[in-house]
Amino acid sequence: MLRYLAQRLLIAIPTLLGVSLLVFSMVRLLPGDPVDFIVAHSSHAVALDRDLIRHELGLDLPGPLQYFHFLGRVLRGDLGTAIMFHQPVGQLIARELPYTVRLTAFAMTLVTLFGFTLGITAALKPNSRLDSAVMATAVLGVSMPEFWVGMLFILAFCIKLEWFPILGPESLRILFLPALVLALRSTAIIARMLRSSLLEVMCEDYIRTARSKGLRERIVVMKHAMRNALLPVLTLMGLQLGGLLGGTVIIENVFARHGIGYLALNAILQRDYPLTQGIVLVMAVIFVVINLVVDIVYSYVNPRIRYG
Repeated sequence: MLRYLAQRLLIAIPTLLGVSLLVFSMVRLLPGDPVDFIVAHSSHAVALDRDLIRHELGLDLPGPLQYFHFLGRVLRGDLGTAIMFHQPVGQLIARELPYTVRLTAFAMTLVTLFGFTLGITAALKPNSRLDSAVMATAVLGVSMPEFWVGMLFILAFCIKLEWFPILGPESLRILFLPALVLALRSTAIIARMLRSSLLEVMCEDYIRTARSKGLRERIVVMKHAMRNALLPVLTLMGLQLGGLLGGTVIIENVFARHGIGYLALNAILQRDYPLTQGIVLVMAVIFVVINLVVDIVYSYVNPRIRYG
């Protein structure tokens, strides 16, 4: 296991280098100039020297040299200083990340609860009206844009019915609605995958053998079928968790919440190169760690899988 972890960490290094190079290049291809933003939002705009600002930000250097300076700071644990906040990027991310983690964790809890319930229910009643209703709901959940659903939910549940507050201190009531909207798409995907995986496993010989022993259907499904049906679902859940983190960019802005997503969108709109690069790099590291954890969980779900 340790050898496998070391191999995966070595593979992650070029992946993260590629991400850093990609985001460094992409933010500089966006139209606009961070110097224009600084001048436009300064009370001393007339006296500001654009060339001096560009020199202080290191934007007067050739592109490859800027990248190597950025990479050198990252290797020292320094993500730079945010242009619009004049604060270290690491501090800003550390301040906003807990909001996003709480939202994502709550959304993933809803995905697991509803996705597994719908998937198992549909698999136990294949080709029934219940199965058709669950799959139709799943298709609807995948098809609806998150920003539209979010605004619809705010109008219905916050303004019209007043069941949930729009703004306020962090609490389960504040978290529930954005987490639910964030979880809808992933819930539908997990439900469909679990249903397909369970239906495939339920046709295996060992399932028929378990039934012939007189075991209850609940025990057959939960103890014998679920263990093998979970493997593709776990892979998908790891990917969906990364998708939920990315989805916070939309949800946090629709619901006006603090978090990495809200910070990222504002950094992109204001051409804050250091902050955008730092956020994307941190999210990439989190995604790599999530995939590594999912791979490790495989060996516990299915003892036949061993890493050497």
